[in-house]
Amino acid sequence: MLSARQKNRPSVLPKFDRKAVPRSVLNIPQNLHLINDAEAEVLCAGLRSRLVEVVSRQGGHLASNLGSVELTVALHRVFTPERDRIVFDVGHQCYCHKMLTGRAGAMDTLRTFGGLSGFPKPGESVCDAFVAGHASTAVSAAVGMARARTLQRKDYKVVALLGDGALSGGLAYEGLSDAGDSGEPLLVILNDNGMSITENVGGVADYLARQRLKPQYLSFKRGYKKVMNAFFLGKHIYRVTHRVKTAIKETLLPCSLFEDMGFTYLGPVDGHDVKGLTRLMKYAKELPGPVLLHVRTVKGKGYAPAEAEPDRFHGIGPFDPATGKNLEPSKPNFSAAFGKALCALAEKDERICAVTAAMTPGTGLDGFAKAFPERFFDVGIAEGHAVTMCAGLAKQGMLPVFAVYSTFLQRAYDMLIHDVALQGLHVLLCVDRAGLVGEDGETHHGVFDGAFLDTIPGMTVLCPANYAELEQMLYKAVHQIKGPVAIRYPRGGEGAYKEPWDGEPVTLLRPGADVTLAGYGTQVNSLLEAATLLEQEGVSAEVVKLNTVTPLPTELLFGSVEKTGALWVYEETMAANCVGRRIAADLALSGVRTRCLALRNLGDKVPPQGTTAQLRKIYGLDTESIARQVKEVTAREKAAGRTSS
Repeated sequence: MLSARQKNRPSVLPKFDRKAVPRSVLNIPQNLHLINDAEAEVLCAGLRSRLVEVVSRQGGHLASNLGSVELTVALHRVFTPERDRIVFDVGHQCYCHKMLTGRAGAMDTLRTFGGLSGFPKPGESVCDAFVAGHASTAVSAAVGMARARTLQRKDYKVVALLGDGALSGGLAYEGLSDAGDSGEPLLVILNDNGMSITENVGGVADYLARQRLKPQYLSFKRGYKKVMNAFFLGKHIYRVTHRVKTAIKETLLPCSLFEDMGFTYLGPVDGHDVKGLTRLMKYAKELPGPVLLHVRTVKGKGYAPAEAEPDRFHGIGPFDPATGKNLEPSKPNFSAAFGKALCALAEKDERICAVTAAMTPGTGLDGFAKAFPERFFDVGIAEGHAVTMCAGLAKQGMLPVFAVYSTFLQRAYDMLIHDVALQGLHVLLCVDRAGLVGEDGETHHGVFDGAFLDTIPGMTVLCPANYAELEQMLYKAVHQIKGPVAIRYPRGGEGAYKEPWDGEPVTLLRPGADVTLAGYGTQVNSLLEAATLLEQEGVSAEVVKLNTVTPLPTELLFGSVEKTGALWVYEETMAANCVGRRIAADLALSGVRTRCLALRNLGDKVPPQGTTAQLRKIYGLDTESIARQVKEVTAREKAAGRTSS
């Protein structure tokens, strides 16, 4: 008998081999500290060309990386990533960093199984200081590193690279507030490629910003303070002049927020001037205490299609580098089906509102945003706020629908309990990218939501297997279910199973006598195909589809198990609190005995990157693996039965 506690992870997970990778395919210097400004500009041009070349073949995050080329080169000219800690925020702008730290020759493996990750990954290189797949975390991590350095009496620099979009997340401000108050020497670089922090006031402000970043000014400032501190009256004069200068500066320059937090503010500065960036970073490196460098960049810089459509080139599949056009036409997917279905409901019910956390196109809400702008809310990278805001909408009689990637919903767990569940509010979560997501890998797989949503009091979780079911379940979730409800669906499109939903929590898809195969969502496609293969081998498999996984329906499923005596549960989720384990516990509590109970899931380690087809095969969730597993066990059972007789 196979135990419900059985481990289901692959025997060998891929590990990136650093030694097998050549230093460079771009003639990257061994020591970037020694190159001159002209050489740095040539290097930037080479990196930008290589970015377009690699991403056009592999897919990935292009616009953000093109916008941070000069910034990354300047960082590596001033700091030493093997020793200093450079912490990326989100991390999708780390491609140049990877090329500058010995991985340029491996860029053709980017986001592939066993290849380079699309995000910083400490296991891949000592130069990757911290995992970074979710926004707004960099400053908090950097403060921790800076304090560890002080406590351990070590000597290295700490840099946090913060995107302006991350400032829409509350964690960024928590980190900035603590960093400014800490007094720890660290540098926060604000990469501003679109959001204006505070409007400059005319030409005078621009002039003053330029003047205060000139070498002569910086040298004079250091010398002036040193001289004034040498005698008593000088200190008094310095304090008075500093207060006057600060008052003028705060009136004209966008820096008061950060200086009020305790930072020395530098900027704004041109983020595509590698010479100026290098000079300013060298200055910031020597300043005591926390420093914030405000850098302005252009997303997609240097590649016309990406500059024209930075949103489309933020995360893009393979494309023609000559034209910027996608090599494969866009296909129907669950996100688009959800957006269309929600618009149809919203036309008939003015209470319906749509909410997103900076993922309008990704969640299929661009059509809703255009059709119902007054009922559409993009709250930025602030999933916790989004859930609590939805609670407020629901409390006052609206019907809020929060479309969110599974991996980002993790950030709102407390709000789901405290702000939604405790009051039994009718908030609908449409959980996109549930299950394996493929090339984005560990930081983005949606493999935890099924487990933690089950712990939310009063929660209902529905799992459509196709677009028709998604539309039906969305209607039911909006109009018929009370309290919090979630609909979880995968990245990509539907499979061969396209039957409409019968409205029941469990559906018997195929009768059988020897074994019960259970699953939910699009996993049922593999179960049905495997049942057909098993039939050819003389094994009769009954296929049971779970439409609701919280609360867990058991009557039909238990009836099937009592008939066949064998249950196999397949799901793209972690083992902890998975549906299979919950079924196993209920079977035991109900006294239903089985001769075989097998759970196939992703085990206790987060899956690596790779195509979803590759990963499903590795974890035994594809059609051929399912048929082989069941056939082998059934054959052993039959052989054992003959022997005993």
